[in-house]
Amino acid sequence: MSSIELTSSQKTILTALINLYRQSEDAVKGEDIAEEVNRNPGTIRNQMQSLKALQLVEGVPGPKGGYKPTANAYEALDVDQMDEPAAVPLFHEGEAVEGVNVDEIDLSSVHHPELCRAEIHVQGSVRDFHEGDEVRVGPTPLSKLVIEGIVDGKDDTSNILILRIEDMRAPEGEPSH
Repeated sequence: MSSIELTSSQKTILTALINLYRQSEDAVKGEDIAEEVNRNPGTIRNQMQSLKALQLVEGVPGPKGGYKPTANAYEALDVDQMDEPAAVPLFHEGEAVEGVNVDEIDLSSVHHPELCRAEIHVQGSVRDFHEGDEVRVGPTPLSKLVIEGIVDGKDDTSNILILRIEDMRAPEGEPSH
């Protein structure tokens, strides 16, 4: 199924729908998606028609209606649809960020700590993060890893923060599992 080629606009809108749906667990109004991606609600409605045709979203009629992502939507974006993901907290400028969870942490160039970067894959929007912001990730469930760094870049479409790592630690000794 993941052979569907989506435009960057479709990916952005679908990602926003999934993020908003995860927060509310209810149908998401086109206006809310439009606000999230900074587009016109009419544009969102047009895109939703094509996403419905691709069986990536379903329309929910009525006053509490809107759109819901289908299982195919998660697959098309290569996003895991977890029932109860492990909680990995994210802190932005010292404040816990509500309604988001860290999906994955990719570390690059650990052999050169001064060049070390981390890609933080987030369930939820990274819209409010900006270059130069301080971010702390963790502790992770098993290894209790905590990463502190500065936002070096971000990918709003895929909900990824690129961090320049300032500090990374995990408890020494026996793991708790």
